Amino acid sequence: MRKLVTFAAVGALFLAFGPIRASAQGPAGNGAGAAASNARDASSGSSRSYNPLHWIKKSKPTNDQLDGSNDRDKKLDANLKTAGVLPQNGSLSEACSPFTSLHECLATLHASKNTGIEFNCLRADVTGVQTNADVSSCKGTSDKRMDLHKAIRLQNPGLDAKAQAKNAEKQAQDDLKDAA
Repeated sequence: MRKLVTFAAVGALFLAFGPIRASAQGPAGNGAGAAASNARDASSGSSRSYNPLHWIKKSKPTNDQLDGSNDRDKKLDANLKTAGVLPQNGSLSEACSPFTSLHECLATLHASKNTGIEFNCLRADVTGVQTNADVSSCKGTSDKRMDLHKAIRLQNPGLDAKAQAKNAEKQAQDDLKDAA
């Protein structure tokens, strides 16, 4: 009889305190809550990824760098001088030296011509690089890199900067297609 009472007491203790430990782990075991929330984030369109291969930005192979020696760059230089976007005494390689991409440089050149803003001012704002060019006439040039439409807005707040930047980027894309 004493064994039966002891067995019943131990059984009662297991029934009383057993579910506490199991409920602390959650319905599916240790770590299931974090996995469930990550699955929820992935299904809701969140861009968070725990795969390190997704952290590396893939650069698409482009020929968007200025070489100066190939036929495309010579043709582009001549076309821009003819259109009045680039000064006759200037060169495309000098104008685009601080830029990381040729498309960005061409868009800045077109925006400068279209808006009447000094190219050196826009170049300093878009690249964040201060060259030896005179920027004393510029309005509030920044040493931080910014988008073209923000640079246009900084230099001339009265313009529709987004439309001007979009137009200039379209012209730059057309120039690259024509020179290819």
